[in-house]
Amino acid sequence: MTAIPFPSKEYPEDVAVINLKDKTVLLVGTAHISHQSTDLVREVIEQEKPDTVCIELDEKRYLALSRKQQWDNLDLKQIIRDKQLSTLLVNLILASYQKKLGGQLGIMPGTELLTAARTAEKTGSAMILCDRDVRVTLRRAWHATSLWKKMYLLASIITSLFDRTEIDEEKLAELRRKDVLSELMSEIGAVIPDTKRVLIDERDIYMAEMIKKSPGSRLVAVVGAGHMEGILRVISENNRGRLGEINTIPPVNKSWKTVGWAIPVLIILSLFLIGIREGAGAAGANVAYWILANGIPSAIGAMIAFAHPATIVSAFAAAPITSLTPVIGAGYVTAFVQVMAAPPVVREFESVSTDIASFRGWWSNKLLRIFMVFLLTGLGSSIGTWIGGYKIFSTLFS
Repeated sequence: MTAIPFPSKEYPEDVAVINLKDKTVLLVGTAHISHQSTDLVREVIEQEKPDTVCIELDEKRYLALSRKQQWDNLDLKQIIRDKQLSTLLVNLILASYQKKLGGQLGIMPGTELLTAARTAEKTGSAMILCDRDVRVTLRRAWHATSLWKKMYLLASIITSLFDRTEIDEEKLAELRRKDVLSELMSEIGAVIPDTKRVLIDERDIYMAEMIKKSPGSRLVAVVGAGHMEGILRVISENNRGRLGEINTIPPVNKSWKTVGWAIPVLIILSLFLIGIREGAGAAGANVAYWILANGIPSAIGAMIAFAHPATIVSAFAAAPITSLTPVIGAGYVTAFVQVMAAPPVVREFESVSTDIASFRGWWSNKLLRIFMVFLLTGLGSSIGTWIGGYKIFSTLFS
C-alpha cells in the first residue's frame, strides 16, 4: 500500500511543515480575526485529515468560545467567597473588547480556533487543547510584573475600555491580515519584558511540548501567527522538564505576607501601649478615630457606587475590622452584601459586555455596580488604614 503523502499539497507561507522523529506537524499560523485564516484552517484539516488537531486553546477558553454563556449558572456569591471577582472583571473586559472588535471586523476573535475544533470532529481527527490554562498565564504574568508596570497596564486597559475611536477601512484590512493579539503582546513585551516572557515565550514552550506529546504521526497545529516563530524555534528542544515550572502559579512573596500581618499587629500593639502610657481614655479615642477613619471613606465609596443602604452600612462596619487582617478585604464583604441586597438580573448579565464600555453603564448595571462596590469600598478602606495608622503612630511617638 502506498503511503499518503503529508502534506498532500502546497500551502501558503502561513503553514509550516515540522518533521519530528515520529511525526509530521503542519503548523498553521492564524490571525485571530480573519475570515481568510478561518478558511485556511478548514481547508488544511479537511484536505489532510490528520490523526490529531492541536489548538491554541485551554479548556476555559474553549468552553467560552463553544458554548453560549449560561448566566443563570453563575454563582456570584461563590465567586466572591473564592476571591475571584478580579478574574471575572478581567474576563468581562476582554469579552467587551472582543465584542467591540468583532462587531467592526465582522468576525469574532477566535473563530478560526473554534472552526478547527469543529472541522476536526467532522473529519474524525482527535482534538487536543494545547495551550496553558489562561488563569495560570494571567496570574504568572501579574506576579512577574512590577508595581509600576501593573499600574501602567491597568491605566492602559481602562483607557482602551472607553475608547470610542472607530477603525477605518485601511486599518480593518490590516487587522484581518495580522494576529492582532500577538502583536499587542509583542508591543507590551517591548515595554514589559517579564510580562512578554510569560504571555508569549512560556506558552511557546508549553504548546510545543503538548504538540510533541499528542497522539498520531500526522498532526495539524493551529496557533496564532505570533507564536509560529517561537514554536518553530523551541519544538526541537527538550523542554519537558520545564513544564512543571511554567505551569505553576508562584506563591505570594513571603515579604508581602509579613508586611500584611505586620501592619495590623503594629496598630494593635500601639493601641495597647497608648492605653498603658496614657490611659484607657486615650486608647479609646484612638480606637474611635480608627473606626471613623476606616469606616467613613469605605462608606463613601459605597455611596459613590450607588450601593444598597445595607451595603453602605456594612462598608462602615467592616472596614475597621478587615483593615486589621490581610485574610479578607472590605471590598469582598461589601460585594457579598450587595449581591444579597440587590442581585443582578439575567438581562444585566447579557448586556454587561456593552454596558462595561460606558460610564453610565457602570452605575446602571447591577452586576457592574457590584464591581464598583468592591473596588471603591476597598480603596476607601485602604485610605482609611493609612490615615488611622498615621494618627495612632503619631499619638504613640508624640
